[in-house]
Amino acid sequence: MWTVPNLLSLFRIAVIPVFVYLLTFTDPLFSALAALLFLVASVTDFFDGYLARRNQTVSDLGKILDPLADKLIIVAALIMLAALDRPGGGVVPAWLVVAVVGRETAVTILRGIALTEGIVIEAEELGKYKLIMQVFAVFALVLHYPYLGIDFYVTGMYFLVLATVIALWSAVIYHVNFFRLLHQRTGMDRPGIN
Repeated sequence: MWTVPNLLSLFRIAVIPVFVYLLTFTDPLFSALAALLFLVASVTDFFDGYLARRNQTVSDLGKILDPLADKLIIVAALIMLAALDRPGGGVVPAWLVVAVVGRETAVTILRGIALTEGIVIEAEELGKYKLIMQVFAVFALVLHYPYLGIDFYVTGMYFLVLATVIALWSAVIYHVNFFRLLHQRTGMDRPGIN
């Protein structure tokens, strides 16, 4: 349990309350601090997977903790960003947050059901791209204020819409794969069985 990759995943979960607290302040300094904390947490996501594979310490707990930590910090950020009233506007639309949270919930439930059927649904390549786009989106949206001539709100919204499209498409793929694997597992595709 106490492997470095698992500790990094637990770190990502542990920083969520601090991250959310920083987001309650709407000035540029606290926005930058929250964005920096989110960036550090996101970098640990790369290292926990890399270290687990390199040191051959991939564990069942790690397979649960890693995606759970990702989902929790992204969802917490988006819920806060939808509720914030920052100077200059730029609120994240609630419907986008509902779409992201709904997708994450549906895929998590589907994976849980699959496990009860003895089916392991591996992460799709699209799911990885979705997470990368979400990290870019949340980082930019948390930063919010223009820096170096870049409108981070607009940039973040672009990445969030792109991430949501990818997320919904990957959810469709997860469901199609689940029902295909379930169909194969139950043997309904064998000749003579109706």
